[in-house]
Amino acid sequence: MKTKKLTLSAILIALALVLSYIERFIPLEMIFPLPGVKLGLANTVTLFSLFMLDIPCTICILIVRCTMGAMFSGSITSLAFSLAGGLLSMAVMIPASRAPHLSVFGVSVLGASAHSCGQILIAMLLMGSVQVAAYLPYLIVISVFCGIATAVASGSVMRILRKNMKLIGG
Repeated sequence: MKTKKLTLSAILIALALVLSYIERFIPLEMIFPLPGVKLGLANTVTLFSLFMLDIPCTICILIVRCTMGAMFSGSITSLAFSLAGGLLSMAVMIPASRAPHLSVFGVSVLGASAHSCGQILIAMLLMGSVQVAAYLPYLIVISVFCGIATAVASGSVMRILRKNMKLIGG
């Protein structure tokens, strides 16, 4: 079972890295004219992992994805932003995913919003200015839309997998 989980984790990390790369070609700035806005396609993997695997595995996938993504982009600041956003997002999504009244949509929107908060906190720290926080309300609004898009993608994949697992007796 350990080998199966390790293999699945490696596949999910690779998928998240590919999604991050593909995301660079989506001109989201044309819809939301704010610098640095991304759809968060790789977060579909994190959300999927949170609901389909266990928490330690999900945290490991997140940390490895952020680290490797920063290595590929060659930017230590992108690592700081990714980890801050990702870890704060996980801190919010883990308890939210266990709440009986929240669907994958609620968890995803909360996670996307927390991700934006984490990135603003790092920006304030790196820039030494609280004025960056003025950017947060705009990011939260965008996070709602991006969180919904992430939930649609993750939820669809989870439904298909659950259905197919029942068909094959898994």
